[in-house]
Amino acid sequence: MAISIPNRVVVFDYGEVISRSPSDADTSALLAISGCDAEPFWRSYWAHRDDLDQGTVSIPEYWALVAADLGVSWRASRVHELWVADFRSWWSIQPGTVDLIEQLHEGGTRLAILSNAGFDFASGFRRSPMGRFFERVFVSAEMDAIKPDPAIYVEVADGLGIDLAQMVFVDNKSINTDAALQLGVTVHHFTSVEGLGAFLRSLSS
Repeated sequence: MAISIPNRVVVFDYGEVISRSPSDADTSALLAISGCDAEPFWRSYWAHRDDLDQGTVSIPEYWALVAADLGVSWRASRVHELWVADFRSWWSIQPGTVDLIEQLHEGGTRLAILSNAGFDFASGFRRSPMGRFFERVFVSAEMDAIKPDPAIYVEVADGLGIDLAQMVFVDNKSINTDAALQLGVTVHHFTSVEGLGAFLRSLSS
């Protein structure tokens, strides 16, 4: 059933909204490639993630920072293995969310993505089969800010040619939806496909 939300643009986060969380098999594979213990590896992995997503460090630089924290040295081949395993782990989609996106598109609803992600994700967002549903893809590495900085929502609204009040923003992190809400954006904190569907239909004509 098509979902029409006129005079609005629904902006979706990608990670853990459109995508599933990395599986246990995915995270175990990445950890095995690193050869490190789980707790210090994941602490360092996340500590430098904002810099990668903001585009202020490159992929090799990111993994060099992680290696330095862990006191290890990885050859270029190992870094590439780590990148492949990490990148792949974020590409398992949530079918129910994609189905809702398709229904919105069928209803003529304007759609966009806003993701805290590195440069390497941009092509996948734009060129994957689901990419045809989105009129714009906003990736933090290509932008001047990163969620939850209020400036990123202003940049998205400007890019879409809308007022912030015309934006509907869906994200799995309340810190991101709270920041958008403060600007007058209509928001939904994603916790389930069912909840998202009910929210979107509540806005439809």
